[in-house]
Amino acid sequence: MCRYLPLEKSMKRVVTDSDLRYLDRRGNLLRSRAEYSIANILSFLGHNYEYNARVITDGLNFVDLDFKIGDRFVEVIDSEADLEKFKLVKRKLPALEVLSIGQSSHAAKQDELESFFTFSSSSSQVGSIFIEDPSLAFDYAHILPLVEKCSILHGHTSTVMVEIIGTMKDNLVMDFGEAKRTIKDALSTLDHKFFISQQYLKGEDDEHFQIAFEGPKGYFNLQLPKTTTFLLPGEATVENISSQIIKLLAPKMPANVEALGVYVYEGVSKGAHIIAKTKPGKL
Repeated sequence: MCRYLPLEKSMKRVVTDSDLRYLDRRGNLLRSRAEYSIANILSFLGHNYEYNARVITDGLNFVDLDFKIGDRFVEVIDSEADLEKFKLVKRKLPALEVLSIGQSSHAAKQDELESFFTFSSSSSQVGSIFIEDPSLAFDYAHILPLVEKCSILHGHTSTVMVEIIGTMKDNLVMDFGEAKRTIKDALSTLDHKFFISQQYLKGEDDEHFQIAFEGPKGYFNLQLPKTTTFLLPGEATVENISSQIIKLLAPKMPANVEALGVYVYEGVSKGAHIIAKTKPGKL
């Protein structure tokens, strides 16, 4: 997952869903990041689902709804066509239990759209919010001694998206403003740091770590300032960095939050997504 970049931010490139491929754990090719997130949440919570489930509306006419869970459905409203499909189902099959998740531009046009979805018949409702913003980014350097291409010092600018999953409280999972502030605070801990596995630590003094290892590119012997070094309990992969962000965020989450998902993009069109429970003893 290496891409050689300067530590300073370079020219930004806009990445859309059309640039990426989203495959769920069942091998389904999903159409958008929202669908991919929902598939991950459903799998994480242990719910079996069918993707692109066909529903007969009348006679020989049918529509395909995004997710079928038991006898219920979830539809992601990503376009005007999705919105019209949802309206058709509600009109033709009013008894069918369909919950929808939509972008605000579409949700404003349809009263029935909900910003959450439920998975059980209990009164508690599980919801998910997504925080994505260009300001949620950090610069870092790392070395992966076990990967030849990545076994020399190099850097990345990574953007981050966080999903926060929990029981609805006063019709909210968490205030967006509070969530964004919490995420930015966590990322400031990682920004402009050098990541390296603590297994390569050979010694330290009050101000420095001594790091040494033999890699594919030769023997490295580094003296690193503690203030700009972040030791990891494993290799400095983007997956491990995603896990570290969850560990930084989890203690700052409200009590109703049950899980966090963190996407860290390493360059363009590649990265890692880690989802983990946030309750005590689960991380």
